[in-house]
Amino acid sequence: MNTARALAGFSIAGAMVLAPAAAHATAGPATGTSDARAAQAAAQWGPHHAAGRRAKAAGSLTATAKDDPGKPADRVTVTGSVTDLTVGSSTCGWAVFRVSTADATGGVTLKQRSYRTCTHGKPLKFAFSHKKVYHVELKVCAGAKAAKPSLTCLYAGTWKPLYTYYA
Repeated sequence: MNTARALAGFSIAGAMVLAPAAAHATAGPATGTSDARAAQAAAQWGPHHAAGRRAKAAGSLTATAKDDPGKPADRVTVTGSVTDLTVGSSTCGWAVFRVSTADATGGVTLKQRSYRTCTHGKPLKFAFSHKKVYHVELKVCAGAKAAKPSLTCLYAGTWKPLYTYYA
């Protein structure tokens, strides 16, 4: 009997939390524009910092609206900037993105985009977009000046999710 009450309480609490969000998402904009254009509004992300606050990245993400929540977004566009906050000239700030996209066979392909700046305090602006996107993640690192991010940057710590399609 106590388990049934607890589950009922969780169900009611979940409905109370989700109901306002669902009502807001389904309500049309007051200005008369289409729901699709309203759903494409840019979501701000960041600032996210590297360990020790040695680099910083922030920006926005725009995903096209979709009718089927089980399908990937037709297009996701990410814009932003990464700033190197290290003092030495041999270290740089990195913003590394991991993007999961649908391939032609119905599988998932992982793509990586990296942006590096080695000028202290001067942000490097970036923008990219991908089609058929399931997931976008970000990792901000500070590391040695190199052609690509270090293995420590890629595999230590956690990736920050910026976008996930609804399943």
